[in-house]
Amino acid sequence: MEIARFWTRLEDNKIRCELCPHRCIIKEGSIGICGVRKNIDGNLYTLVYGRAVAANIDPIEKKPLFHVLPGSYAFSVATVGCNLRCKFCQNSDISQYPVNTGNIAGEELLPENIVNEATVNKCSSIAYTYTEPTIFMEYALDTARLAKEKGLLNCLITNGFISPDIIRQEMKGIIDAANIDLKSFSDNFYKKLCSARLGPVLDAIKAYFEEGIWIEITTLIIPGENDSRDELTDIARFIKSISPDIPWHISRYYPQYKYSDAPPTPVKTIEMAREIGSNEGLKFVYPGNVPGHEGENTYCPNCNSLVIERKGYYVTENNIKDGRCAKCNHIIAGRFK
Repeated sequence: MEIARFWTRLEDNKIRCELCPHRCIIKEGSIGICGVRKNIDGNLYTLVYGRAVAANIDPIEKKPLFHVLPGSYAFSVATVGCNLRCKFCQNSDISQYPVNTGNIAGEELLPENIVNEATVNKCSSIAYTYTEPTIFMEYALDTARLAKEKGLLNCLITNGFISPDIIRQEMKGIIDAANIDLKSFSDNFYKKLCSARLGPVLDAIKAYFEEGIWIEITTLIIPGENDSRDELTDIARFIKSISPDIPWHISRYYPQYKYSDAPPTPVKTIEMAREIGSNEGLKFVYPGNVPGHEGENTYCPNCNSLVIERKGYYVTENNIKDGRCAKCNHIIAGRFK
């Protein structure tokens, strides 16, 4: 255990955690919604610092981050726990582990060990992923600072349910990129299926962008829940209002965890979302969980030539030179150096 950051002591030894918008008021001996932050004798402790439940080497395209060092590898790390309760969670065995079991799982892997493993295995970045990095933010930030010293990029794969102050005060100059879930454009969806709210996610997306952190957005499209033309248009317009250069990953849903009310997303729905995003002015819209779909490729928004060809999670052709289209010299938005 390590003493946590981002909290305030209240009366009667209670604590208010200020890491995410839940703003949990935690009594002595109790644990926050995330299941990994505990009040012990009037101090807040993180129960997962240095305890990795997963550590793997992944293509960065798997995150998915399509505009960050294409073709490179990310050393990917996670702890147990999450501050959301998504009924359709794809990694519920580890994200909901503390809540479902009352225990903390994981093996010791300290920040310096992560950076060493990433370097030895010739990874270009470290990805804080699989569960929700917000709930192990102290661990992630300490690792990220060491990683920057070694010239590695730091990438968050996040649900976006975090206090904007953390982004503005702690991440600038340390976190290079984030793929943020925008699960829906309906507050009711967030309340019903995720035990969260939409507004804080929108605020976080804006904060990431304003602090110069490269962002990509992912929406898992669930039939009957967030697949209407109107809602997909609202999402596309929101992204466009921040920047048309932000890539939008529209991902196909498969039944998982506690939600089986919907079938797998029809490919035609993914195609509709892709068309909506393009029509609304987004330059990069990518289908996800649709193997072999040519929409995974990146085309220059100026001359429409192929700049990155992908097969699954792997880059087979890269025609970007110094961040520009090799054919017309147009700047391709992203982190390519």
